[in-house]
Amino acid sequence: MNEIKCPNCGQVFKVDESGFESIVKQVRDHEFEKELQNRESLMKQDKENAIKLAEANTKTALQDEASKKDAEIAELKAKIEAFGTDKILAVTEAVAKVEKERDALAGELKAKELEKQLAVSEAVTKIEKERDTLVSELKSKESEQKLLEVSLKEKHLAELKSKDEIIAYYKDMKAKLSTKMVGETLEQHCEVQFNQIRATAFPMAYFEKDNDARTGSKGDYIYRESDGEGNEIISIMFEMKNEEDGTATKKKNEDFFKELDRDRREKECEYAVLVSLLEPDNELYNSGIVDVSHRFPKMYVIRPQFFIPMITVLRNAAMNSLKYKSELELMRNQNIDITNFEENIEIFKKGFARNYELASRRFKAAIEEIDKTIKSLEKIKENLFRSEDNLRLANNKAEDLTIKRLARGNPTMTAKFAELKETESCGENELPIYD
Repeated sequence: MNEIKCPNCGQVFKVDESGFESIVKQVRDHEFEKELQNRESLMKQDKENAIKLAEANTKTALQDEASKKDAEIAELKAKIEAFGTDKILAVTEAVAKVEKERDALAGELKAKELEKQLAVSEAVTKIEKERDTLVSELKSKESEQKLLEVSLKEKHLAELKSKDEIIAYYKDMKAKLSTKMVGETLEQHCEVQFNQIRATAFPMAYFEKDNDARTGSKGDYIYRESDGEGNEIISIMFEMKNEEDGTATKKKNEDFFKELDRDRREKECEYAVLVSLLEPDNELYNSGIVDVSHRFPKMYVIRPQFFIPMITVLRNAAMNSLKYKSELELMRNQNIDITNFEENIEIFKKGFARNYELASRRFKAAIEEIDKTIKSLEKIKENLFRSEDNLRLANNKAEDLTIKRLARGNPTMTAKFAELKETESCGENELPIYD
């Protein structure tokens, strides 16, 4: 609304945009017409003054020339009368010459007057041309203004008609609602809207009710769409909210933001959209698609008439970024392959190092056992060498052993051996005699 103050009484009036533009147009047209009339009167006055000035100058010049010629003629006549008839011929010739010059001057004056009139006419024509141009521009601006006014009126009428249709639609829909249908009608409305164009607009899309309540909460509908290779293009969690006009406690849209965001994250959806008929007098939600990402990421609030346009906008944006998502997924898979390759190499290196360490330990243990065995064998060898020496000494001692030595210092043995010797000497075999 614009305010206009009366210059006489000082009273302030409030007018809307169309009324204010109409008043401004009237003032502007009045001022332009007034200025145009002033300029026309000035041009007309300048034209009349120029013509009068040219006529006065021409008349004055002619009068001056005529008075000069009349004076010359009178002077010549006087001379004729003074000099007599003998000078009549000369005077006549002189008069003829003067009259000829006078006629030439008169012709020049007329030519100059014509030139002045032509210049004045050209100036007047130029001024009239400028005036016609200004008038044409004024008419063109008036026609443009009229076309603009007609266009604005048609636009406002179309908007009013559209809003009236929407209001009538919602009034009719609310009139048909019952207590039981309040929570279901909006969902059915959105589902019907989607199914009407599913085959042509969304042939590859999944749009079904969210019946998974394992996490303790669930949304109303989930929209998912993937390409031919199974890569997800977009996913949306929808929540539909409506209530009766006679409900005592009125809910607000923001009362459902937190729960909707939790459902979106639990069901791994990219976007969250609240389709709401709550707060019907709130201009923010009546203006169109409302982005509430400042409260919760990738969340929007819409009226039911924006249900299909919302899916289309998000889907087109996701389709534009699908190429980059595919490239990013390819790079992620390549990075995973490289990571797996590096992990396998690390596993192989760790396994090889462990096996090498175990083999090295066992090799060292075997070498230590071999060293111990060698040391044991060397001890056995040494013991064998010592046993050999003892056996050699024993053998030497055995070889040095005789009966005589055994019996030496033993009378009993000496007597026994003597008896034995005597007995053997009597037999067929003789016992050897020991020294």
